[in-house]
Formats: sequence, structure tokens, C-alpha cells
Amino acid sequence: MNRSSALTAPTLSGRTIFILIGVAVILYVGQEVFIPLALALLLTFTLAPIVSFLRKRRVPKIAAVLMAVASAFLVIAAFGFIVAGQVANLADNIPTYQRNIVAKVQALSHAGSGNGILEHVSKVVERIGSEMQDTAEESREDAASQSTRRDPMPVEIITRSNPVQTLGNFILPLISPFATAGLVIVLVIFMLLEREELRDRFIRLVGLGDLHRTTAALQDAGKRVGKYLLMQLVVNALYALPIAIGLWLLGIPNAILWGLLTLVLRFVPYIGPVIGMILPLFLALAIAPGWSLVAWVAALFIVTELVSNNVVEPWLYGSHTGLSPLAIIVSAIFWSWLWGPVGLMLSTPLTVCLVVLGRHVPQFGFLDVLLGNEPVLQPQEKLYQRLLAGDPNEATDNAEDFLEDEYLLDYYEQVGFPALKLGEMDRQRGVMTEAQISLFASTTQTLIGNLAEIAIEEEAEQDPSETEAATLEETAESRELPKVEHKSVLCIGGRGAMDDAAASMIAQVLAIEGATVSQAEHSIVSGTTINLLRLTEIDTVVIAFLNAGSKAHARQAVRRLKRQKPSLRVGIVMPGVDGDGESSVAAQDIDADFVATGIRDAVRGALSDGDAVAIRVTKRVGRARERKMNPLVA
Repeated sequence: MNRSSALTAPTLSGRTIFILIGVAVILYVGQEVFIPLALALLLTFTLAPIVSFLRKRRVPKIAAVLMAVASAFLVIAAFGFIVAGQVANLADNIPTYQRNIVAKVQALSHAGSGNGILEHVSKVVERIGSEMQDTAEESREDAASQSTRRDPMPVEIITRSNPVQTLGNFILPLISPFATAGLVIVLVIFMLLEREELRDRFIRLVGLGDLHRTTAALQDAGKRVGKYLLMQLVVNALYALPIAIGLWLLGIPNAILWGLLTLVLRFVPYIGPVIGMILPLFLALAIAPGWSLVAWVAALFIVTELVSNNVVEPWLYGSHTGLSPLAIIVSAIFWSWLWGPVGLMLSTPLTVCLVVLGRHVPQFGFLDVLLGNEPVLQPQEKLYQRLLAGDPNEATDNAEDFLEDEYLLDYYEQVGFPALKLGEMDRQRGVMTEAQISLFASTTQTLIGNLAEIAIEEEAEQDPSETEAATLEETAESRELPKVEHKSVLCIGGRGAMDDAAASMIAQVLAIEGATVSQAEHSIVSGTTINLLRLTEIDTVVIAFLNAGSKAHARQAVRRLKRQKPSLRVGIVMPGVDGDGESSVAAQDIDADFVATGIRDAVRGALSDGDAVAIRVTKRVGRARERKMNPLVA
């Protein structure tokens, strides 16, 4: 595997940072222009599936657009009127709620007196309650005194101003929201009518050189954002309906208001449902003498939230926003700072658009890395990083997650051995110190030891009962490993501590397959220490080299072992020159019985039957033998 290509990632240059800061300043300064555009764009994404649905039913384009827009804004208008009426009713009942709160605070203060910290808290609560009661009494006394005494004549300073300016100052604040709403309606209508034309113009502007990528980006953005908004609206409605019904059954006033409020606030990630729950809880505290109603309201919100998060949302759309949880929170903070409450409501869909941009435009790839929920490191890269940091615990957790569906052989083949090759490449480049190499190797050995229990479980599966024999035979065939009657295998590291770790992985897999396995460190292969190996009961020796340039070392080790025991089968595990693919070393070149580039091939070669390959005799050695046997030979 090519190290440079494996870890290639988009970078955040100074120029890009400067451009992003400039864009943020422009969005902040021109929010009066960009907020209606953003609202119109997101509403267009939401209504586009409805328009497409009507168009498939042979409804004319203009009629389909007008029907979709009219329906949407009629719903929004009805929502606004209902909320306004409920708020007015709530305002009329506030004095009653205030008296109930004062009474409950006083009861709480009396109940908590004489209990240390609770007494101190009760004094604070009692002081707050008395201040609220004094304020209410002062307001009643002021109203009574104003009715009996004569107020002084007010003096008003009138400055002459332009009547047109005065009229404008009075009317503009009133018509500004309606003007913005009207502008959004017009923009939505024209965006829906000219949707295809706007798409073609955007492609012509930014993507004529790569129509495929630009088209994919537009389709992904439209599908992802439109589906998120529409499905989130459905989820929120299914969430608000039981909330409103439950609050009405519990006797909470203005239950419709709280249901609609939770519907809107749930567009705000994480904190929206909490805010929507606080106000009904406060109202339950104000209208009931005890605490049971507060508990029932809290239980209603908690149960509904759990059902919505774990049942309704996965059923309707799952987690298709493509955003990480941290990115959702950070985007909510950023957009609320930029555009206020409107930005908070639009934070998630706007950030989804940025993630789509980063996913399809290479210059903005860092946005997908920062905000997306896709893994940014390959499993072998993540394992290498954890081993380099000396953290076997997280590495073990990740391995166990992988092994829930796969075998240990697959984990070592796809993740473990590639991670060791990444470490060997860095060692060859000289970027790893001896201490780092030692820590990396020892952490790898700890990881292998932590996976020993899983290895024992898999080894137990190799001794099947009669009812499981057929299933396990199919499993063995799928793993492409030969059946083992009795094999004794010695696994040795080639040149360093990392090679020893690779040999340990191979040994653990061989033990799972039923072989009798022993191990030796790399130092045993060099010098005269190789003669200390007891090879009498050994059928096969497997030597692991992570360095692809170890052909000479491998040939020397093979010949030393075969001189001790000519019938010994010796295999070499060595990756290709580029870290992957076929090995650049042929078995006949080093007198080995097999050469493998990965753990699966190494295990297959070690468990295979066959006669050992004899050491080839060179011409120089042949002449020396001939002279020894016949001294008269020149």
C-alpha cells in the first residue's frame, strides 16, 4: 500500500482561511439580503419533491408550483395565527400563575427550614418569593393610588420633523416582516419554476470542466437537504402531536401552543427539545399545588423523545444528514452568532450543503473532513496511530468491534498487517526513533495478547460437533485454508521487533487453525544463535520480514535452517516493494518452500503438505566439494 496515497487528505491553506473569513464577514454584513435567500433556497429544496410528485401526476408546471407554495404558506400562516391566539390567552392568565408560584415557593421555603444547606437555599427562595409578592402588591397599590389622585400634567417636547419621515418610521417596522415574507414567497416561486434553468447556469458557471462531478454534487445536495427538511418536518409533527395531546390530558393550559412550539424548536439540534420542555414544566409548577404534575409532564417529554429518536427517526430517514454530532453543535453556535435565531433554525441544513460541497469539490474537501460523519482514517491507519501512541486499549476496542462480524484472520490480514507495514515504512524513512519503534512493537504485542481470548474462542470452533460439522466445513472453505491434522510450526521475526510482532500475528492464527505453534525472536536468526533452535519436532518455519528489501537476509536464513534440517519446510512472509501486491522475491531464488505477501497466504503455505525444497548448490560450492572428494582434480 502506498503510504503517501493512503494518508492523502485535503489541507486547509492560509488562502482558504482568508476566503472563509471574508465570506463570513459578507454573510454577517449582508444578512438582510442573504437570510431571505437562504430561507427561499431551503424552502425550494423542501417543496421540490412535492412539485415533482405533482408533475408526475400530469399537473402543469405552473399549477404544481403554485399549489405547493400556496399550501406551504397557508400552513405557515395558520401556524402563526394559532400561536398568536394561544400567546394572548397565556398572557391573560399570567397573574394567576404568578400567585400560584409565590405560594409554592413559600411552601418550599417552610418545608426546607432547619436542614443546613436546604435551609440556606430556602431562605434564598423565600426572599425571591417575597420580592415577587411585594412587586405584585406595589403594582396593585400604584393602580389604586393613580385612580384617586390627580396625575401631574405631562409635558411633551415636540420637535418638528418631516411628516413623510415620521410616517416612514411608523410604518416600516410594521411592514418589514410582511415584506420579507412576500420576498421569500416570490423567490420560492421563481426558484421552483426556474429550477432546471438555475441548475444549468450553475453548471455553466462552476462545473463545465467536470459535468459529472457538478451534476453529482447538485443531485446529492438536493436529495440530502430536501429529504432532511421534509422528513424532519414529519418527525417533528409526529413528536408534537402526542406532546399536545398528552399536555391536554394532563390539564396543562394552552396545550396547542406548547405542541406547536416543540414542533418548531425541534429543528434546533439538541437544545431545541430541552427548551420546548422547560416552559410546560414551569407552567405545571405554576398551576398545581404538588409536584406530581411536573413529574408527569417531564415523563411525557422524555418518553416521547426516546420513542422519536429510537423508533420514528430511524424508520423514516435514519441518520442521512452526513454530519457528526459535534459538527451539528458547532454549526448551531456559528450560524446563531451569524444570523441570530434564524441562523440557529437553519444551521443544520446549511451545514449539510457545506458538507456536500466539500465532498464533491476538492478545494473544499476539508469541510467534509471537519463536519462529515464519515471516518477520516482507514482502519489500518487508525490502528497504526494508536499503536504509535502506545494505546493498546482503544486499539483493542476497535479490533473487537471489527471481530463482531469477521474472523481474527481477516482482522490481521486487512488491518493488523497493513498497520505494521505502515510502521515499517516510517522506520525506513527514518522518522521513528528507537524508543518509538520499541513502544510500537510492544504495544502491538499487547494488542495481540488482548485478542488471545477471541483466538481461544475461534480455536474452540475448530473442534465441531456432528451437527456443526457441515457449517464449519463451509466456513473453512470460504476462508480458503487447508484442514490440519497435525502440524508443528515455528514463527520467527526476520530483522527487528516489528517483524517479531508480525510473526506473533501469524502464530496466533496458526494456533486457531489447529497447528502446534512456537515462536522465536529475530535475534535467533542472525549469527551462530540459529544453531540453538531445536528443529527436531518442527515441520515448518515461517519467517516474517516487513522490509521488502530483505531478500539477502531471507535467503541466508532459509539456507541456515535447511542445513540444520534438510527436510524442514521454510516459508518467507515479505510484502511487495510498494507495500502491496505480489512479492518481488520468488521462492526458488531464496530456496524457500513458499513466499507470501500477507498473513492469509502465510498460513495457507505453513499448513500445506509437501516435500521440502532442497538447497541449490552453487558452482563454487560444487567445485569445492569435488576437489575435496578427488584431490587430483585441478
